[in-house]
Amino acid sequence: MKSLRLLFALSLLCSTATFASAQHALVIQTDFGTKDGAVAAMKGIAFGVSPKLPIFDLSQDNTPYDIWEGAYRLKQTAAFWPEGTVFISVIDPGVGTERASVVLKTKSGHYFVGPDNGTWTLVAEELGVAAVRRIDEKTNRRAGSEKSYTFHGRDIYAFVGARLAAGVITYEQVGPLLEPKVISLPYQKPARDGAALVGTIPLIDFHYGNVWSNIPDTLFEGLSPAPQFGDKFTVIIFHDGREKYRGVIPYVRTFGDVKEGEPLLYLNSLLNVAFALNMGSFSEKHGLASGGDWTVRIERVK
Repeated sequence: MKSLRLLFALSLLCSTATFASAQHALVIQTDFGTKDGAVAAMKGIAFGVSPKLPIFDLSQDNTPYDIWEGAYRLKQTAAFWPEGTVFISVIDPGVGTERASVVLKTKSGHYFVGPDNGTWTLVAEELGVAAVRRIDEKTNRRAGSEKSYTFHGRDIYAFVGARLAAGVITYEQVGPLLEPKVISLPYQKPARDGAALVGTIPLIDFHYGNVWSNIPDTLFEGLSPAPQFGDKFTVIIFHDGREKYRGVIPYVRTFGDVKEGEPLLYLNSLLNVAFALNMGSFSEKHGLASGGDWTVRIERVK
């Protein structure tokens, strides 16, 4: 009896270990919203692959058709998830056209499933490209969906992403290997321009209206002399090269360091330079938005 119990315990331990090693988180972002059943349909497909698969939302309320926003949401999030996590991103205005459906594997060991339309721009740069495979839709597509051309999120991406996360297929079984590169959206990389710093506005913190730049703390703190709290900076924001905002803003630690309604320059949660109003919306007040066509220039007031 003891030997049977021991054998059962070892069997359970081995099966649990195998399951734990095979199951990875599945994280989904779309521009579908949650007012209809589209996201639930995708999750239903994933659940059907493995009822024990851990499924999470990144965001389902991305701006419709805004590929850049989706790219930045992935950058904002992916590095905080463990190796092996599978991300599905469906912001796909070209659905049903000839754009490639791929799975990107980054050097960090994360997987990104969706259309190769610029969505992977920032995670490819930040996490590195290990490999890119085109999804073989003959073997990796929901059965019976061959006549469906406008819901690849359900019929291809949720199906493939769930199977990959659950260990039903290996990465090699996704499809043929492509060149290790992805389509990249153009944008202003953070850089020094004389005494000034330049970058892009990749994201508006929509809930509060804070304006984020891609200028990192390392570049900002590398100014000479190094910035100190209380220093003032001239901030100029452009859209398609046309000036949309110009102002002098103090560099402070946090929102409450200025009076209510006053502007501030601070380092956001990703340690990038950002601009805000204390208890107000900087973007709404000044008519600002985000994307690769929005740029910023900052320079210390002498």
